[in-house]
Amino acid sequence: MPEARRGALRRGNLCRLAGGIVSASLLALLVTACGPGAVGLDEQPDVLLITVDTLRPDALGWVAGQNETPVLDRLAAEGFRFPAAVAPVPLTLPSHLSMFTGLYPRRHGVRDNGQVFAGGAETLAERLQGLGYRTAGFVSGYPLRALFGADRGFDHYDDRLPVGEEGWVERPAPQTVDAALDWVRGVESPWFLWLHFYDPHDPYDPPPELVKEGPRGRYHGEVALVDRAIGRLLAELPEGDRLTVFAADHGESLGQHREQTHGFFIYDATMLVPMVFHGPSRVAAGESQAPARLVDVAPTLLDLLGLAAFEDSDGVSLRATLEGREQEIPPAYLESRQPWITYGWAPLAAVRTADWKLVWAPRPELYQLTEDPAEANDRSAEDESVLRRMRAIQREIEGRAVVGSSAAADGEALAALRALGYLGSGGSDDEPPPGLDDPKDRNRERNQLIAAEVALRRADFAAARAIFEDVLEGDPDNRFAVLRSGIAALKAGDPAAAVPFLERAVRLDPDQPEARYALADSLTRLGELERAEEQWMETIRLQPRRVAAWANLGTTIGRRGDLERAIGAFRRAAELDPGNGRLWSNLAAAEQGVGRPAAALEHLLKAAEVWEGEFPQRAGLGVMLYDAGRKAEARRWLMAARPGDTGFVQARLRLAITALEEGDAAAAAAFVSEAEAVAPGLRQRLRTDRRFAALFAS
Repeated sequence: MPEARRGALRRGNLCRLAGGIVSASLLALLVTACGPGAVGLDEQPDVLLITVDTLRPDALGWVAGQNETPVLDRLAAEGFRFPAAVAPVPLTLPSHLSMFTGLYPRRHGVRDNGQVFAGGAETLAERLQGLGYRTAGFVSGYPLRALFGADRGFDHYDDRLPVGEEGWVERPAPQTVDAALDWVRGVESPWFLWLHFYDPHDPYDPPPELVKEGPRGRYHGEVALVDRAIGRLLAELPEGDRLTVFAADHGESLGQHREQTHGFFIYDATMLVPMVFHGPSRVAAGESQAPARLVDVAPTLLDLLGLAAFEDSDGVSLRATLEGREQEIPPAYLESRQPWITYGWAPLAAVRTADWKLVWAPRPELYQLTEDPAEANDRSAEDESVLRRMRAIQREIEGRAVVGSSAAADGEALAALRALGYLGSGGSDDEPPPGLDDPKDRNRERNQLIAAEVALRRADFAAARAIFEDVLEGDPDNRFAVLRSGIAALKAGDPAAAVPFLERAVRLDPDQPEARYALADSLTRLGELERAEEQWMETIRLQPRRVAAWANLGTTIGRRGDLERAIGAFRRAAELDPGNGRLWSNLAAAEQGVGRPAAALEHLLKAAEVWEGEFPQRAGLGVMLYDAGRKAEARRWLMAARPGDTGFVQARLRLAITALEEGDAAAAAAFVSEAEAVAPGLRQRLRTDRRFAALFAS
């Protein structure tokens, strides 16, 4: 048992003594040991967190009756349900981090998908892990891959996603459930298990039998698929005391407010989410229409578990509401930086109560929600006093201290980069200047850019580039159009045409990792290795756990002739993804290149150990083992070599030498014949090699 878990158990046992009669000196010790957050681990429940991406409340049967979701309906009926909770941001990664930390995105430091959580703010998983819980996360979408930092505090983090023609794709809900059940069956309680389902995210592609009628039929089918998968999860989880939380990270517009998906606007269509707390021993059935918030998830869980609250949290415990007592929930703060980060337009922020919502934009909007839930009637001109009051709340929240940070401040990554010659510093805060376009006025261009992306996905590069050019005529500094024009040229096989766009994208947004990555890729293909190396390093500064960037940096440095520095990059890549055999193979080749065969051999053995499928370097590994004097281990790999393998001839010759040493000239001759079939004339050259003299003695 890990020391942290043993310590938690010891503290729990001590605390149970506190109810008896103790001496003053022992009482002083117990006050320290049993302060806020001390628990008896063996008495704690398992904790299950289920999050569903892009889920509107009205896609659930228990909220609107428009879709059949019997599993989630039953969970809601047995638990305490919030049909109109509020997300802090309509994007996957920052919204989940807000659930985990109890902080708004501006405070935990991650404002958009693709940024990296570098710590500073404690997460729910870290707190439970520190108390001895076994912790695991199983995610189904790329924005939550470990390289973006959502894995903090998890003993086991499964982000294995399928790879399609266009890169990473989502993992279907049934496969995520399979992986989670495999893990949980092998661990002892208490555990903290998080499952994330991505299926309702665009594009909607449910099994044909689950497609529903109507314009939302395919979307509702995706939700039904997740409901079915959650049903199997709940049925097959081990029995025991369990506290379950179910929530969505954000919603989906489906055409409301001229937005088809999410991420851009912050109207309720994408900001209201369902949320349920379930635990028969701790939570009674009930419902509240109050606008609880996703930042309240972690504080509420900690309270229900009897643990100390996070310091300086934006969220509050909802325990009073769960117990049927009156509770005032603070106003919700909402934001979308996507208009600024992605397009170069003004960002959006909002403050929401049960009655009012202020959307702060170049032209502010104010909505009276009880009378106008569709947010169709802007009251900013009629209710200036309400606007001023809501604006004051917004300013107070925005004035709170930042707690976490994004990857630009990742000291470990910067240290590794500097060891490889990186001279840069951390990224800029990149606050938007005044006078930017209101996103409401740029919706036509955004729809054009979405159409261009569809063309790009289907490899119609000419059509995509034509749309991007049209947008750039009217909006020449549009970040997205500039970046994607470069990527379209790169995908079309024209890196020279891509470079000017990508250089411009970097100037517009120096902290955009995709611009840096694509520029590095283009320069590498053009053979401009010194410039490419700089861009690979900048990519890693922004995304320090991006394995491909480290591997590509190593390759670029190696091509420049500095294998010692290349080894540092290859080693970091292998450390980040130790199950990737190709990375260990690259490291082995570099070590061999600088004359360290022993290190090369150990790395190649590691590559063979973790390689998925048949190991392609079996001949080379066999030869290296043989030359290192490990002949018994070498034989397996030498025999496995095939005529098409690099090193096949040398593998067969070493087998021939071994056979001669064992006195088996016939076997040796057979091995030489196999080698000669690949290398004609080999036998003639061997006549002068004394090791093969016995073959030519007669």
